[in-house]
Amino acid sequence: MLDFTGLLLGFEVAFNPVNLLWCLIGSVLGTAVGVLPGLGPAATIALLLPISMKMGSPVTAIILMAGIFYGAMYGGSTTSILLNLPGEAASVVTCIDGYQMARKGRAGPALGVAAIGSFVAGTFGVIGMTVMAPPLAEFALKFGPPEYFSLTVLGLLLATYLAGDSPLKGLTMAILGLILGSVGLDPLSGAVRFDFGIPDLQSNIDFVTIAMGLFGVGEILINLEQTEAASILTTKIKNVFPTMVDLARSGWAMVRGSVIGFGVGILPGGGAVLSSLISYALERKISKHPEEFGHGAIEGVAGPEAANNAAASSSFIPLLTLGIPGNASTAMIFAALLIHGITPGPFMLKEHAGVFWGVIASMYIGNVMLLLLNLPLVGMWAQLLRVPYAFMAPMVMVLTLGGGYSVNNSVFDIWVMLVMGVFGYLARKLKFDLGPLLLAFVLGPIMERSLRQALLMSHGSFGIFFLRPISGALMMVAILFVLGNLWAARRKAKPV
Repeated sequence: MLDFTGLLLGFEVAFNPVNLLWCLIGSVLGTAVGVLPGLGPAATIALLLPISMKMGSPVTAIILMAGIFYGAMYGGSTTSILLNLPGEAASVVTCIDGYQMARKGRAGPALGVAAIGSFVAGTFGVIGMTVMAPPLAEFALKFGPPEYFSLTVLGLLLATYLAGDSPLKGLTMAILGLILGSVGLDPLSGAVRFDFGIPDLQSNIDFVTIAMGLFGVGEILINLEQTEAASILTTKIKNVFPTMVDLARSGWAMVRGSVIGFGVGILPGGGAVLSSLISYALERKISKHPEEFGHGAIEGVAGPEAANNAAASSSFIPLLTLGIPGNASTAMIFAALLIHGITPGPFMLKEHAGVFWGVIASMYIGNVMLLLLNLPLVGMWAQLLRVPYAFMAPMVMVLTLGGGYSVNNSVFDIWVMLVMGVFGYLARKLKFDLGPLLLAFVLGPIMERSLRQALLMSHGSFGIFFLRPISGALMMVAILFVLGNLWAARRKAKPV
Protein backbone atom coordinates (compact mmCIF):
# COMPACT_ATOMS: atom_id res chain seq x y z
CA MET A 1 0.00 0.00 0.00
CA LEU A 2 1.38 3.39 -1.02
CA ASP A 3 2.12 5.63 1.96
CA PHE A 4 1.06 9.04 0.62
CA THR A 5 1.74 10.74 3.95
CA GLY A 6 5.34 9.49 4.00
CA LEU A 7 5.86 10.36 0.34
CA LEU A 8 4.48 13.86 0.93
CA LEU A 9 6.95 14.27 3.80
CA GLY A 10 9.69 13.07 1.47
CA PHE A 11 8.89 15.66 -1.21
CA GLU A 12 8.78 18.35 1.46
CA VAL A 13 12.32 17.35 2.46
CA ALA A 14 13.54 16.89 -1.13
CA PHE A 15 12.22 20.27 -2.30
CA ASN A 16 14.22 22.06 0.36
CA PRO A 17 16.44 24.41 -1.74
CA VAL A 18 19.66 22.99 -0.25
CA ASN A 19 18.63 19.38 -0.89
CA LEU A 20 17.40 20.28 -4.37
CA LEU A 21 20.77 21.86 -5.17
CA TRP A 22 22.72 18.81 -3.95
CA CYS A 23 20.39 16.51 -5.89
CA LEU A 24 21.28 18.46 -9.02
CA ILE A 25 24.99 18.38 -8.17
CA GLY A 26 24.82 14.62 -7.58
CA SER A 27 22.99 14.08 -10.88
CA VAL A 28 25.51 16.17 -12.83
CA LEU A 29 28.49 14.59 -11.11
CA GLY A 30 27.05 11.09 -11.57
CA THR A 31 26.51 11.70 -15.28
CA ALA A 32 30.09 12.97 -15.64
CA VAL A 33 31.42 9.96 -13.74
CA GLY A 34 29.45 7.62 -15.99
CA VAL A 35 30.72 9.35 -19.13
CA LEU A 36 34.40 9.25 -18.16
CA PRO A 37 35.83 5.72 -18.64
CA GLY A 38 37.42 4.27 -15.52
CA LEU A 39 35.74 6.49 -12.94
CA GLY A 40 32.89 4.55 -11.33
CA PRO A 41 30.20 5.62 -8.83
CA ALA A 42 31.75 3.56 -6.03
CA ALA A 43 35.09 5.35 -6.40
CA THR A 44 33.43 8.76 -6.55
CA ILE A 45 31.23 8.15 -3.51
CA ALA A 46 34.30 6.87 -1.62
CA LEU A 47 36.12 10.12 -2.40
CA LEU A 48 33.15 12.15 -1.16
CA LEU A 49 32.73 10.29 2.16
CA PRO A 50 34.94 12.79 4.04
CA ILE A 51 32.91 15.67 2.58
CA SER A 52 29.66 14.02 3.67
CA MET A 53 30.95 13.98 7.24
CA LYS A 54 31.08 17.78 7.16
CA MET A 55 27.51 18.14 5.89
CA GLY A 56 25.12 19.17 8.62
CA SER A 57 22.14 17.14 7.39
CA PRO A 58 22.40 13.39 6.75
CA VAL A 59 19.60 13.46 4.19
CA THR A 60 21.54 16.01 2.12
CA ALA A 61 24.62 13.77 2.06
CA ILE A 62 22.61 10.68 1.05
CA ILE A 63 20.71 12.59 -1.65
CA LEU A 64 24.06 13.65 -3.13
CA MET A 65 25.47 10.09 -3.09
CA ALA A 66 22.28 8.53 -4.43
CA GLY A 67 22.33 11.04 -7.31
CA ILE A 68 25.89 10.04 -8.16
CA PHE A 69 24.99 6.34 -8.10
CA TYR A 70 21.96 6.37 -10.40
CA GLY A 71 23.34 9.30 -12.43
CA ALA A 72 26.35 7.18 -13.41
CA MET A 73 23.97 4.64 -14.96
CA TYR A 74 22.67 7.37 -17.28
CA GLY A 75 26.12 8.68 -18.24
CA GLY A 76 27.68 5.27 -18.85
CA SER A 77 25.74 4.82 -22.10
CA THR A 78 27.41 7.85 -23.74
CA THR A 79 30.89 6.33 -23.66
CA SER A 80 29.60 2.89 -24.63
CA ILE A 81 27.84 4.22 -27.72
CA LEU A 82 30.47 6.71 -28.91
CA LEU A 83 33.71 4.95 -27.94
CA ASN A 84 32.77 1.28 -27.55
CA LEU A 85 34.16 1.58 -24.00
CA PRO A 86 31.83 1.18 -21.00
CA GLY A 87 31.94 4.38 -18.95
CA GLU A 88 30.48 2.35 -16.08
CA ALA A 89 30.58 -1.44 -15.61
CA ALA A 90 26.82 -1.78 -16.02
CA SER A 91 27.01 -0.22 -19.51
CA VAL A 92 29.26 -2.91 -20.97
CA VAL A 93 26.30 -4.60 -22.71
CA THR A 94 25.27 -1.30 -24.31
CA CYS A 95 28.55 -1.31 -26.28
CA ILE A 96 27.43 -4.30 -28.36
CA ASP A 97 24.64 -2.61 -30.32
CA GLY A 98 25.07 1.02 -29.28
CA TYR A 99 28.46 1.37 -30.95
CA GLN A 100 27.21 -0.36 -34.09
CA MET A 101 24.33 2.13 -34.28
CA ALA A 102 26.86 4.98 -33.97
CA ARG A 103 28.96 3.51 -36.81
CA LYS A 104 25.86 3.57 -38.98
CA GLY A 105 25.29 7.27 -38.22
CA ARG A 106 22.57 6.59 -35.63
CA ALA A 107 24.42 7.69 -32.49
CA GLY A 108 21.69 10.28 -31.78
CA PRO A 109 18.77 7.81 -31.63
CA ALA A 110 20.92 5.36 -29.62
CA LEU A 111 21.75 8.03 -27.03
CA GLY A 112 18.13 9.23 -27.00
CA VAL A 113 16.66 5.77 -26.45
CA ALA A 114 19.26 5.09 -23.74
CA ALA A 115 18.26 8.29 -21.90
CA ILE A 116 14.51 7.65 -22.23
CA GLY A 117 14.90 4.01 -21.20
CA SER A 118 16.95 5.08 -18.21
CA PHE A 119 14.25 7.57 -17.19
CA VAL A 120 11.40 5.07 -17.60
CA ALA A 121 13.26 2.36 -15.67
CA GLY A 122 14.55 4.72 -12.98
CA THR A 123 11.04 6.03 -12.35
CA PHE A 124 9.61 2.49 -12.37
CA GLY A 125 12.26 1.45 -9.85
CA VAL A 126 11.51 4.33 -7.51
CA ILE A 127 7.74 3.68 -7.69
CA GLY A 128 8.43 0.02 -6.88
CA MET A 129 10.62 1.07 -3.97
CA THR A 130 7.91 3.43 -2.70
CA VAL A 131 5.37 0.58 -2.70
CA MET A 132 7.62 -2.24 -1.40
CA ALA A 133 9.88 -0.54 1.14
CA PRO A 134 7.35 0.20 3.93
CA PRO A 135 5.82 -3.33 4.14
CA LEU A 136 9.29 -4.88 3.90
CA ALA A 137 10.46 -2.67 6.76
CA GLU A 138 7.44 -3.79 8.81
CA PHE A 139 8.23 -7.43 8.04
CA ALA A 140 11.88 -6.90 9.02
CA LEU A 141 10.76 -5.87 12.52
CA LYS A 142 10.22 -9.61 13.11
CA PHE A 143 13.93 -10.21 12.59
CA GLY A 144 16.06 -11.16 15.58
CA PRO A 145 19.76 -12.11 15.78
CA PRO A 146 19.25 -15.55 14.12
CA GLU A 147 17.37 -13.99 11.19
CA TYR A 148 19.98 -11.28 10.70
CA PHE A 149 22.79 -13.83 10.74
CA SER A 150 21.04 -15.98 8.15
CA LEU A 151 20.28 -12.93 6.02
CA THR A 152 23.89 -11.73 6.06
CA VAL A 153 25.11 -15.25 5.18
CA LEU A 154 22.71 -15.38 2.22
CA GLY A 155 23.64 -11.84 1.18
CA LEU A 156 27.37 -12.59 1.19
CA LEU A 157 26.87 -15.84 -0.73
CA LEU A 158 24.83 -14.08 -3.41
CA ALA A 159 27.38 -11.27 -3.63
CA THR A 160 30.23 -13.77 -3.86
CA TYR A 161 28.67 -15.90 -6.60
CA LEU A 162 26.97 -13.19 -8.65
CA ALA A 163 29.47 -10.32 -8.49
CA GLY A 164 32.25 -11.78 -10.69
CA ASP A 165 33.21 -14.54 -13.09
CA SER A 166 34.91 -16.76 -10.49
CA PRO A 167 33.05 -17.78 -7.29
CA LEU A 168 36.38 -18.91 -5.77
CA LYS A 169 37.90 -15.46 -6.26
CA GLY A 170 34.75 -13.86 -4.87
CA LEU A 171 34.86 -16.14 -1.82
CA THR A 172 38.53 -15.29 -1.27
CA MET A 173 37.76 -11.57 -1.29
CA ALA A 174 34.78 -12.04 1.03
CA ILE A 175 36.90 -13.94 3.56
CA LEU A 176 39.54 -11.21 3.40
CA GLY A 177 36.83 -8.62 4.01
CA LEU A 178 35.59 -10.53 7.06
CA ILE A 179 39.14 -10.63 8.47
CA LEU A 180 39.67 -6.91 7.91
CA GLY A 181 36.32 -6.17 9.53
CA SER A 182 37.36 -8.02 12.70
CA VAL A 183 40.63 -6.09 13.19
CA GLY A 184 40.71 -4.11 16.43
CA LEU A 185 38.68 -4.33 19.61
CA ASP A 186 36.14 -7.10 20.05
CA PRO A 187 32.81 -5.25 20.55
CA LEU A 188 31.63 -7.70 23.23
CA SER A 189 34.72 -8.76 25.19
CA GLY A 190 37.01 -5.80 24.50
CA ALA A 191 39.88 -8.09 23.47
CA VAL A 192 42.29 -6.81 20.82
CA ARG A 193 42.40 -8.83 17.59
CA PHE A 194 44.81 -8.81 14.63
CA ASP A 195 46.56 -5.59 15.68
CA PHE A 196 50.12 -7.00 15.23
CA GLY A 197 51.31 -4.70 17.98
CA ILE A 198 50.29 -1.55 16.07
CA PRO A 199 48.36 0.79 18.42
CA ASP A 200 46.49 2.49 15.55
CA LEU A 201 44.85 -0.82 14.60
CA GLN A 202 43.31 -1.26 18.05
CA SER A 203 40.53 1.18 17.16
CA ASN A 204 39.53 -0.83 14.05
CA ILE A 205 40.26 -0.01 10.42
CA ASP A 206 38.19 2.93 9.23
CA PHE A 207 35.73 2.13 6.43
CA VAL A 208 36.35 5.46 4.69
CA THR A 209 40.09 4.75 4.57
CA ILE A 210 39.62 1.28 3.04
CA ALA A 211 37.00 2.47 0.56
CA MET A 212 39.06 5.44 -0.63
CA GLY A 213 42.13 3.23 -0.96
CA LEU A 214 40.45 0.41 -2.90
CA PHE A 215 38.21 2.53 -5.12
CA GLY A 216 40.12 5.83 -5.17
CA VAL A 217 43.84 5.12 -5.29
CA GLY A 218 43.27 1.71 -6.91
CA GLU A 219 41.15 3.19 -9.73
CA ILE A 220 43.76 5.88 -10.42
CA LEU A 221 46.60 3.36 -10.67
CA ILE A 222 44.74 0.97 -12.95
CA ASN A 223 43.50 3.74 -15.26
CA LEU A 224 46.94 5.32 -15.64
CA GLU A 225 47.95 2.07 -17.39
CA GLN A 226 45.49 2.68 -20.20
CA THR A 227 47.80 4.08 -22.86
CA GLU A 228 45.55 3.69 -25.89
CA ALA A 229 43.64 6.84 -26.75
CA ALA A 230 40.15 6.25 -28.02
CA SER A 231 38.62 8.80 -30.37
CA ILE A 232 35.00 9.85 -30.51
CA LEU A 233 33.37 8.20 -33.49
CA THR A 234 30.70 10.83 -34.05
CA THR A 235 31.77 14.44 -33.72
CA LYS A 236 28.36 15.92 -34.40
CA ILE A 237 25.41 14.13 -32.86
CA LYS A 238 22.09 14.68 -34.63
CA ASN A 239 18.50 13.52 -34.11
CA VAL A 240 18.87 12.70 -30.42
CA PHE A 241 15.10 12.43 -30.04
CA PRO A 242 14.18 8.99 -31.45
CA THR A 243 11.49 8.59 -34.09
CA MET A 244 8.13 6.93 -33.42
CA VAL A 245 9.41 3.81 -35.19
CA ASP A 246 12.40 3.66 -32.85
CA LEU A 247 10.16 4.14 -29.81
CA ALA A 248 7.74 1.48 -31.05
CA ARG A 249 10.59 -1.02 -31.44
CA SER A 250 12.22 -0.19 -28.10
CA GLY A 251 9.17 0.52 -25.90
CA TRP A 252 8.49 -3.02 -24.70
CA ALA A 253 12.22 -3.66 -24.33
CA MET A 254 12.30 -0.76 -21.85
CA VAL A 255 9.36 -2.23 -19.93
CA ARG A 256 10.87 -5.72 -19.78
CA GLY A 257 14.28 -4.32 -18.84
CA SER A 258 12.69 -2.28 -16.04
CA VAL A 259 10.99 -5.35 -14.54
CA ILE A 260 14.12 -7.52 -14.83
CA GLY A 261 16.35 -4.81 -13.38
CA PHE A 262 14.02 -4.15 -10.46
CA GLY A 263 13.88 -7.84 -9.51
CA VAL A 264 17.58 -8.56 -9.93
CA GLY A 265 18.66 -5.29 -8.26
CA ILE A 266 17.12 -6.35 -4.95
CA LEU A 267 19.50 -9.33 -4.76
CA PRO A 268 22.89 -8.71 -3.10
CA GLY A 269 25.58 -9.02 -5.76
CA GLY A 270 23.05 -9.12 -8.60
CA GLY A 271 22.84 -5.47 -9.46
CA ALA A 272 23.08 -3.54 -12.67
CA VAL A 273 25.62 -5.66 -14.58
CA LEU A 274 23.77 -8.94 -14.16
CA SER A 275 20.36 -7.40 -14.92
CA SER A 276 21.61 -5.79 -18.15
CA LEU A 277 23.08 -9.12 -19.30
CA ILE A 278 19.80 -10.94 -18.59
CA SER A 279 17.82 -8.22 -20.37
CA TYR A 280 20.01 -8.38 -23.48
CA ALA A 281 19.78 -12.19 -23.62
CA LEU A 282 15.98 -12.05 -23.28
CA GLU A 283 15.56 -9.38 -25.98
CA ARG A 284 17.68 -11.38 -28.40
CA LYS A 285 15.78 -14.58 -27.66
CA ILE A 286 12.27 -13.16 -28.17
CA SER A 287 13.13 -10.84 -31.07
CA LYS A 288 11.63 -11.49 -34.49
CA HIS A 289 14.96 -10.39 -35.98
CA PRO A 290 17.68 -11.87 -33.72
CA GLU A 291 20.22 -11.54 -36.54
CA GLU A 292 20.18 -7.74 -36.03
CA PHE A 293 21.61 -8.05 -32.52
CA GLY A 294 25.29 -7.23 -32.52
CA HIS A 295 24.80 -5.11 -35.65
CA GLY A 296 22.85 -2.15 -34.25
CA ALA A 297 19.51 -3.41 -32.84
CA ILE A 298 17.90 -0.57 -30.90
CA GLU A 299 16.27 -3.06 -28.50
CA GLY A 300 19.81 -4.13 -27.52
CA VAL A 301 20.36 -0.60 -26.23
CA ALA A 302 16.96 0.10 -24.68
CA GLY A 303 16.57 -3.13 -22.67
CA PRO A 304 19.98 -3.24 -20.92
CA GLU A 305 19.95 0.52 -20.22
CA ALA A 306 16.51 0.20 -18.62
CA ALA A 307 17.62 -2.84 -16.64
CA ASN A 308 20.72 -1.26 -15.11
CA ASN A 309 18.82 1.88 -14.06
CA ALA A 310 15.96 -0.06 -12.48
CA ALA A 311 18.51 -2.19 -10.63
CA ALA A 312 20.23 0.93 -9.29
CA SER A 313 16.92 2.11 -7.80
CA SER A 314 15.80 -1.23 -6.36
CA SER A 315 19.19 -1.84 -4.70
CA PHE A 316 18.15 0.80 -2.15
CA ILE A 317 15.33 -1.44 -0.89
CA PRO A 318 17.47 -3.95 1.09
CA LEU A 319 19.79 -1.12 2.13
CA LEU A 320 17.10 1.08 3.70
CA THR A 321 14.72 -1.61 5.00
CA LEU A 322 17.05 -4.45 6.06
CA GLY A 323 20.34 -2.63 6.51
CA ILE A 324 21.98 -4.94 3.95
CA PRO A 325 23.91 -3.22 1.12
CA GLY A 326 23.90 -5.18 -2.12
CA ASN A 327 26.89 -3.69 -3.96
CA ALA A 328 29.96 -1.53 -3.44
CA SER A 329 28.14 1.77 -4.06
CA THR A 330 25.32 1.08 -1.61
CA ALA A 331 27.95 -0.10 0.90
CA MET A 332 29.44 3.40 0.68
CA ILE A 333 26.00 4.93 1.29
CA PHE A 334 25.51 2.50 4.19
CA ALA A 335 28.74 3.81 5.72
CA ALA A 336 27.66 7.42 5.16
CA LEU A 337 24.43 6.76 7.07
CA LEU A 338 26.38 5.22 9.96
CA ILE A 339 28.74 8.22 9.97
CA HIS A 340 25.70 10.44 10.53
CA GLY A 341 24.39 8.26 13.36
CA ILE A 342 21.65 6.54 11.35
CA THR A 343 21.48 2.75 11.28
CA PRO A 344 19.80 1.52 8.06
CA GLY A 345 17.21 -1.13 8.71
CA PRO A 346 13.59 -1.68 9.78
CA PHE A 347 13.66 1.04 12.45
CA MET A 348 14.90 3.70 10.03
CA LEU A 349 11.38 4.29 8.66
CA LYS A 350 10.07 5.17 12.15
CA GLU A 351 13.13 6.83 13.69
CA HIS A 352 14.35 8.75 10.62
CA ALA A 353 11.26 9.05 8.41
CA GLY A 354 12.47 12.33 6.93
CA VAL A 355 15.71 10.73 5.70
CA PHE A 356 13.97 7.57 4.48
CA TRP A 357 11.27 9.33 2.46
CA GLY A 358 13.47 12.30 1.54
CA VAL A 359 15.93 10.04 -0.28
CA ILE A 360 13.11 8.23 -2.13
CA ALA A 361 11.42 11.50 -3.16
CA SER A 362 14.74 12.94 -4.33
CA MET A 363 15.10 10.01 -6.72
CA TYR A 364 11.86 10.98 -8.48
CA ILE A 365 13.24 14.50 -8.90
CA GLY A 366 16.71 13.27 -9.83
CA ASN A 367 15.37 11.11 -12.66
CA VAL A 368 13.63 14.13 -14.20
CA MET A 369 16.83 16.17 -13.84
CA LEU A 370 18.84 13.43 -15.52
CA LEU A 371 16.46 13.19 -18.47
CA LEU A 372 16.79 16.96 -19.00
CA LEU A 373 20.57 16.75 -18.60
CA ASN A 374 21.06 13.82 -20.96
CA LEU A 375 18.77 14.46 -23.92
CA PRO A 376 19.49 18.11 -24.87
CA LEU A 377 23.06 18.24 -23.52
CA VAL A 378 24.44 14.96 -24.80
CA GLY A 379 26.88 16.79 -27.11
CA MET A 380 28.37 18.58 -24.11
CA TRP A 381 28.87 15.31 -22.23
CA ALA A 382 30.60 13.84 -25.26
CA GLN A 383 33.23 16.59 -25.08
CA LEU A 384 34.26 15.33 -21.62
CA LEU A 385 35.74 12.33 -23.40
CA ARG A 386 38.43 14.60 -24.86
CA VAL A 387 39.96 15.31 -21.42
CA PRO A 388 43.11 13.12 -21.01
CA TYR A 389 42.98 11.02 -17.86
CA ALA A 390 46.65 11.86 -17.21
CA PHE A 391 45.55 15.43 -16.45
CA MET A 392 42.77 14.38 -14.08
CA ALA A 393 44.63 11.65 -12.17
CA PRO A 394 46.98 13.96 -10.15
CA MET A 395 44.04 16.13 -9.05
CA VAL A 396 42.00 13.10 -8.02
CA MET A 397 44.98 11.66 -6.11
CA VAL A 398 45.49 14.89 -4.16
CA LEU A 399 41.79 15.04 -3.29
CA THR A 400 41.86 11.38 -2.24
CA LEU A 401 44.85 11.71 0.08
CA GLY A 402 43.62 15.00 1.51
CA GLY A 403 40.16 13.57 2.13
CA GLY A 404 41.57 10.44 3.75
CA TYR A 405 43.70 12.49 6.11
CA SER A 406 40.79 14.76 7.07
CA VAL A 407 38.70 11.88 8.44
CA ASN A 408 40.79 11.33 11.58
CA ASN A 409 43.72 13.72 10.95
CA SER A 410 45.91 10.62 10.98
CA VAL A 411 49.01 9.92 8.89
CA PHE A 412 48.48 6.22 9.63
CA ASP A 413 45.22 6.37 7.66
CA ILE A 414 47.17 7.67 4.65
CA TRP A 415 49.49 4.64 4.81
CA VAL A 416 46.52 2.27 5.12
CA MET A 417 44.89 3.98 2.15
CA LEU A 418 48.01 3.65 0.00
CA VAL A 419 48.44 -0.03 0.96
CA MET A 420 44.78 -0.73 0.12
CA GLY A 421 45.19 1.23 -3.13
CA VAL A 422 48.10 -0.96 -4.22
CA PHE A 423 46.12 -4.04 -3.15
CA GLY A 424 43.09 -2.82 -5.16
CA TYR A 425 45.30 -2.27 -8.19
CA LEU A 426 46.81 -5.78 -7.95
CA ALA A 427 43.38 -7.33 -7.37
CA ARG A 428 42.06 -5.75 -10.56
CA LYS A 429 45.10 -6.92 -12.50
CA LEU A 430 44.39 -10.47 -11.32
CA LYS A 431 40.67 -10.14 -12.16
CA PHE A 432 39.45 -10.16 -8.55
CA ASP A 433 36.20 -8.30 -7.87
CA LEU A 434 36.50 -5.86 -4.95
CA GLY A 435 32.75 -5.78 -4.27
CA PRO A 436 32.62 -8.92 -2.06
CA LEU A 437 35.54 -7.62 0.05
CA LEU A 438 33.81 -4.32 0.78
CA LEU A 439 30.43 -5.96 1.44
CA ALA A 440 32.03 -8.49 3.78
CA PHE A 441 33.86 -5.68 5.60
CA VAL A 442 30.51 -3.94 6.16
CA LEU A 443 28.42 -7.04 6.90
CA GLY A 444 31.09 -8.89 8.93
CA PRO A 445 30.50 -7.05 12.23
CA ILE A 446 26.71 -7.44 11.81
CA MET A 447 27.15 -11.16 11.11
CA GLU A 448 29.49 -11.70 14.06
CA ARG A 449 27.30 -9.80 16.51
CA SER A 450 24.14 -11.62 15.35
CA LEU A 451 25.88 -15.01 15.54
CA ARG A 452 27.08 -14.49 19.10
CA GLN A 453 23.76 -13.08 20.28
CA ALA A 454 21.86 -15.97 18.69
CA LEU A 455 24.14 -18.56 20.30
CA LEU A 456 23.65 -16.87 23.67
CA MET A 457 19.89 -17.11 23.15
CA SER A 458 20.12 -20.84 22.30
CA HIS A 459 22.79 -21.69 24.91
CA GLY A 460 25.26 -22.60 22.18
CA SER A 461 22.94 -24.58 19.90
CA PHE A 462 23.21 -23.91 16.15
CA GLY A 463 19.74 -25.36 15.72
CA ILE A 464 18.26 -21.93 16.36
CA PHE A 465 19.23 -20.88 12.84
CA PHE A 466 17.12 -23.69 11.32
CA LEU A 467 14.24 -24.01 13.81
CA ARG A 468 13.00 -20.41 13.59
CA PRO A 469 10.81 -20.10 10.44
CA ILE A 470 12.33 -16.99 8.80
CA SER A 471 15.92 -17.87 9.68
CA GLY A 472 15.42 -21.48 8.59
CA ALA A 473 13.95 -20.41 5.25
CA LEU A 474 16.87 -18.05 4.59
CA MET A 475 19.38 -20.77 5.51
CA MET A 476 17.69 -23.29 3.22
CA VAL A 477 17.81 -20.80 0.33
CA ALA A 478 21.52 -20.26 1.02
CA ILE A 479 22.23 -24.01 1.11
CA LEU A 480 20.22 -24.70 -2.05
CA PHE A 481 21.98 -21.82 -3.79
CA VAL A 482 25.42 -23.25 -2.97
CA LEU A 483 24.41 -26.81 -3.92
CA GLY A 484 22.88 -25.58 -7.20
CA ASN A 485 26.07 -23.74 -8.14
CA LEU A 486 28.25 -26.74 -7.21
CA TRP A 487 26.06 -29.01 -9.32
CA ALA A 488 26.19 -26.59 -12.26
CA ALA A 489 29.99 -26.33 -11.95
CA ARG A 490 30.32 -30.12 -11.87
CA ARG A 491 28.17 -30.50 -14.99
CA LYS A 492 30.21 -27.88 -16.77
CA ALA A 493 33.47 -29.63 -15.84
CA LYS A 494 32.27 -33.02 -17.16
CA PRO A 495 33.58 -33.87 -20.63
CA VAL A 496 30.81 -34.08 -23.22
